[in-house]
Amino acid sequence: MKMTIKLLIVAMLLGSCFYFFGCVTSGNAPSQYTNLAMEAEWIRNGQPLEFEKEFWCPTDIVENLLDDEVYLMGEYRGVQIFVEKSDVRPFERLYTKFGKHKFRVFEKKVQENIKP
Repeated sequence: MKMTIKLLIVAMLLGSCFYFFGCVTSGNAPSQYTNLAMEAEWIRNGQPLEFEKEFWCPTDIVENLLDDEVYLMGEYRGVQIFVEKSDVRPFERLYTKFGKHKFRVFEKKVQENIKP
């Protein structure tokens, strides 16, 4: 009986140590995508990105998305490009990530009609 109690106490202590020292996760898994401390300068300057031979311009819209809600499509000038997993081609929006759950929206650049 005393041995059972001692084993139970040791198990509880070990479990507490693992929990408090980070050996057990609480469901908040680390980000699988790069978190930038600040957006790239070219984005902050309003320069477009090129994706699949089209230009996409940054907007002032910022979406709060989880990493599980986006799909990595590639990289442009050192910045990862994402789409929402629920989106299908032709894509309405592209995203770049610049913080935890912070994604900048990019929209397709409208080609100006030039009349002869």
